Amino acid sequence: MIKIGKYKLYSVETSEFSLDGGAMFGIVPKPLWEKKAKSDNYNRIEMVTRSLLLSGNGRRILIDTGNGTKWKLKEREMYNISNDRYNIESSLKKYGFKSDEITDVICTHLHFDHVGGNTKIESGNIIPTFPNAKYWVSKENWDLANHPSQKDAGSFIEHDWKVLEENGMLEIISGKEQFIEGVDIILSYGHTRGLMHPIISDSSNTIFYGSDIFPLAAHIHIPWIMAYDIKPLVTVKEKEILLNKMHNEEWILFFEHDPLIQAAKVHRENNKYTMKEEVIISG
Repeated sequence: MIKIGKYKLYSVETSEFSLDGGAMFGIVPKPLWEKKAKSDNYNRIEMVTRSLLLSGNGRRILIDTGNGTKWKLKEREMYNISNDRYNIESSLKKYGFKSDEITDVICTHLHFDHVGGNTKIESGNIIPTFPNAKYWVSKENWDLANHPSQKDAGSFIEHDWKVLEENGMLEIISGKEQFIEGVDIILSYGHTRGLMHPIISDSSNTIFYGSDIFPLAAHIHIPWIMAYDIKPLVTVKEKEILLNKMHNEEWILFFEHDPLIQAAKVHRENNKYTMKEEVIISG
């Protein structure tokens, strides 16, 4: 556990899963990306869903909730989803927290592997996983999730948020102004519209939640972007701007999907960026 500003920070792994390596690395040739992420017989690479828990200032704030547990067998097999090693409730319990103690859930965006844990099935009904929480979503991503294009329609699943809307637990916001004390937000638009990246900082440290423009440590390389991105050239520009800032100001970059590395600082040499050093948030 590390402390930044008003908050103690915890890395909360919530599931293991796999996605197609070609989709995760776009136009990067397999002989290059496979050095960083080995693929299985279906060309899938191993990943996790990893949330960041902020505890302090009278709040328990969870950033993203992972794949969740509502999957049918066919979907579990397709995405290789497993909660045997990690699930959101057991991971919280490891640090002494309970689901009903979570006060806020920041949804970086509404793709299923980021908000699937917002809800769960109990006695055949879909209910909120965190009954006492406000769930924060940017208006731009909310609008897209409810009117997606054919390209990204499969990434949005209504049962991850519908019951929250019905119960008045959703907070639809611009995301451009601070809505939780001590947590700033940067919006990105390359991966999906209105993706919120929380930033927690003090005079000594700053941590940036990479979400899906830096899903794995391998994605520090600027041209290494996902085929899932709706505007890949925008992702490239956003990464370039952010990495320059991370290098200059010694930010910590938090990885939501890397199976081995929770976070890292970055290094720049000859306008190329690499991982400088691993940072362990908690374990």
